[in-house]
Amino acid sequence: MTVFAVAGFITLFFTTLLTIAGVGAAFILIPVFMTMGIDLHVAMATALLLNAIAMMFASYRFYKKDLILWSVAIPILFVATPLSPLGAFVSKGLDRSLLLWLFVAFLVFAAGMMLFYKPKPQKNQATKTRQLVYGCGIGAFAGFLGGLLGVGGGNFIVPVLIGLGVDPKKASATTSFIVIFSSLSGFLGHATIGNISAPLLGFTALGSALGAVVGAWLMTDKLNQTQVKRMVGVVLLLIAGKMMWSLLFQA
Repeated sequence: MTVFAVAGFITLFFTTLLTIAGVGAAFILIPVFMTMGIDLHVAMATALLLNAIAMMFASYRFYKKDLILWSVAIPILFVATPLSPLGAFVSKGLDRSLLLWLFVAFLVFAAGMMLFYKPKPQKNQATKTRQLVYGCGIGAFAGFLGGLLGVGGGNFIVPVLIGLGVDPKKASATTSFIVIFSSLSGFLGHATIGNISAPLLGFTALGSALGAVVGAWLMTDKLNQTQVKRMVGVVLLLIAGKMMWSLLFQA
């Protein structure tokens, strides 16, 4: 029970931090849970549900602040959601080492986005048709990959929306809404193959909800998002480095 309580506090911290950055915390929580002795697929299922819980609470505040672009969110949602459980199903048949190496690659990619991605200013915002076409394409990719790796896919959607001319805060808020459903769909895919731990879900769900409320408030009203994203990028690189060391030298 102590392990689950500690997991709850860790979830609170990382959910607060990652909500400020505009994404779910699953891609940090999975390796953290694994270092605590939690099975890989149990960690994936739990983290996906926590993503959904956190983004529900965060999206409520973003909705109140009128930051969600519904014309972009809804079409992407319909593409990403059905592909997430497919990714979860495929992950069950993959070799564990291969899955972990894919996860390391995802962590490095996400860190690079946090640390180095700077969208170029655009004179004219992309048309809604172009946003729809490109957004649905990345939504399909992010939905499948999110289910495969146990993450919500938000790190792929955010930079694409920004690149299409969407305001960064609105891109983050819109993606948060999408992640609710892609993460929940992925969780259900994992749950159908028995990857559920009720005590772990109970403690971490509480931490996730509280962290999302605090993080959304800080993001919208208090902190500089750029500084927070840099901090997150460093954390992701450290986690990726630790996982690479374990895969290479502790096999």
